[in-house]
Amino acid sequence: MSGNEPFDWSSTPAAVWRRHRAGLRAIRRLDPVQWGSLTGIERQQQALARNTERFLAGQPSNNALLWGARGTGKSSLIKALLNRYKEQGLRMIQVDKDDLVNLPEIVDDICDLPFRFIIFCDDLSFDVGESGYKALKSVLEGSLELPPDNVRVYATSNRRHLMPEFMSDNLQSTSQNGEVHPAEAIEEQVSLADRFGLQLSFYAFPQEVYLQAVDALFPDVSDRERLHLAAIRFATSKGVRNGRTAQQFYRQFAGDPELFSN
Repeated sequence: MSGNEPFDWSSTPAAVWRRHRAGLRAIRRLDPVQWGSLTGIERQQQALARNTERFLAGQPSNNALLWGARGTGKSSLIKALLNRYKEQGLRMIQVDKDDLVNLPEIVDDICDLPFRFIIFCDDLSFDVGESGYKALKSVLEGSLELPPDNVRVYATSNRRHLMPEFMSDNLQSTSQNGEVHPAEAIEEQVSLADRFGLQLSFYAFPQEVYLQAVDALFPDVSDRERLHLAAIRFATSKGVRNGRTAQQFYRQFAGDPELFSN
């Protein structure tokens, strides 16, 4: 692509776009996270799987925004999605925020290929004054040229609307005959997120779900009470319960149950 030899999508399910390295670079070491290993986000899994299966089948489907608390499995869910559906023709291109200006070029290069592509934008958000979101809006819905049928955008973010929201923006809203008219700044914030037809929310795990995630990572530990006490102590020290905390607990204590008593 971009003047180089054609990219071999038949043997590579995923790539990352690097503008300063002249286009696509194959991802050789895919994250092996599996669909069945994710816990506590079954509702989101079902919704994203249904949308993706419709996309792969050539049926109407939506761009997807996964937003919410950090470490709750948003990125892992999309990585597991690729591992689950790559044999069915799903391909994925990760594009960083700084490279979104190249999104129209990327889409042009893949629109006629016999694969189904997800453009993956991880941890996406925009600050005041940034303009990269305009290219994203154009590819999602907002230009004269229709988006190709074989491309969808899946993004993750800690922000529901992808852009900063300020109290002053709400103060500029007006009311006429009982109807609220949002300020222009709010309209701009919401207009980008509105282009994602599927929006899935993620929240910090309640303790019960957090312990389910820990149990899945330690299937051979017989003393569940001791394991749970250590896991709760670990989460308390970090100040958050989520899937990432469970993974970090596993990496610290796997293979050495005696440490649970420390």
